[in-house]
Amino acid sequence: MSTKSENKKKNFIDRYFHISERGSTIGRELLSGFIVFLAMLYILPVNTSILGNALGSSGAVFIATAICSALATIVMGLVAKFPVALSAGMGMNAFIAFTVCGTLGYSAGEALTLIFISGVLFLIITLTPLREKIINAIPQSLKYAISAGLGAFICFVGLKMGGIIQSDSGTLVALGNLKDPTVLLGLFGVLLVLVLLTCKNNMVKKLAIVISMLAVTIIGLILGWCGVSNMPSFTNEAMKMKGISEISKTFGKCFLNFKVLTNFRSYAVIFSLIFVNMFDTTATLLAVGKSAGFIDENGNLTNAKKAMLVDAGGAVVCGILGTSTVTSFAESTIGVESGGRTGLSATFTGILFALTLLILPVFNVFMPVNNLTPITSLALVAVGAMMFSNLKEIDWNDKIIVFSSFVTVIMMLLCYSVSDGLGLGLISYCLMMLVSNNGKKVHPLVYGIACFFVLNYVLSAVLLS
Repeated sequence: MSTKSENKKKNFIDRYFHISERGSTIGRELLSGFIVFLAMLYILPVNTSILGNALGSSGAVFIATAICSALATIVMGLVAKFPVALSAGMGMNAFIAFTVCGTLGYSAGEALTLIFISGVLFLIITLTPLREKIINAIPQSLKYAISAGLGAFICFVGLKMGGIIQSDSGTLVALGNLKDPTVLLGLFGVLLVLVLLTCKNNMVKKLAIVISMLAVTIIGLILGWCGVSNMPSFTNEAMKMKGISEISKTFGKCFLNFKVLTNFRSYAVIFSLIFVNMFDTTATLLAVGKSAGFIDENGNLTNAKKAMLVDAGGAVVCGILGTSTVTSFAESTIGVESGGRTGLSATFTGILFALTLLILPVFNVFMPVNNLTPITSLALVAVGAMMFSNLKEIDWNDKIIVFSSFVTVIMMLLCYSVSDGLGLGLISYCLMMLVSNNGKKVHPLVYGIACFFVLNYVLSAVLLS
């Protein structure tokens, strides 16, 4: 009887996810989901170390990130039936922490309100043809430049958080204190992950971030036991997490600060959150869809609407719970390469994210030590480096594209702001196209976006003078 029951259960799962139809097996899908989970596990401590102080509670951010990742990924698997996992987007978390809450001075509650509003607007845009029109309006090369610029920004944040670079009164930034053992541990982690990312072994390469974080953790614990100060430990007080009830410190705070909309700078922040998430999600879905066989004969992604709605819905939930914008993760391609082809893979990944809530104290070891993050900083540098490789896709024969891409990347980095790099890049692109008598080739939506940023800068200059 038990065998028949197991077969019925297996047949139901097979039929629901179309596993056999896609040439896969339940075992292969579960293994794929587990591998994706390992590849994405770093996002929980990294997002917490970035957003913990900005949003007022490391424990709440960790729990919110785990819940959002679990919910969005499970729904992606069960509803859209895509082998795509979701979590808090890298780059957007740094943008929220260091630009929105840091440079611009927004409170934690106000930041969550902006995240929530951007998620709602993103969902509305997804329900209409506007999302596709905006994506198609931006030149392909500029999309890659935006991604590369975001990578440079993330890398800069990682190096700063690891103490590998530090502020300098004369040169603004300089090499960190190499006499500090915490900085040296972080530097070792960065070098290790970059080496593993170029390893010939494909699995080592795909899991380079997780392997490097574990290696640095073990070394840090050993050094701590040997008496070296400021090393990672499981008794780290930075998390200060008592349990799942910690989420009460951020849950629902997004509904209490709608007055933030009276600040004109809020609209530039909202637009940047929508814009970057839109390109990031679309690129990931297309990459995973191509590998998993979800691209039809016309080159379109099948069942794309459901996948995009799930992603956009996740962006709404994250603001309510208390973390940065949720997006589809490129690490999902690792699962596809491991044999995953259906939503069962994503569903299992989401379940594993939920189970991390049972081992909360373990993640204390990843939290900042003496304001430095030797373990998680390597993940930021690695992700940034991989995103920076998008520069190779730029049309280097087109000077206008090259110059506007340069402005986008360099201004994201030097202004320490995704929105400034995005805005100045598009403004410079439109100006160069107009002066070169190519203005008609620019989509009206691009002019509209550029004008929006011009207005934002004018108002900033007038009202802040």
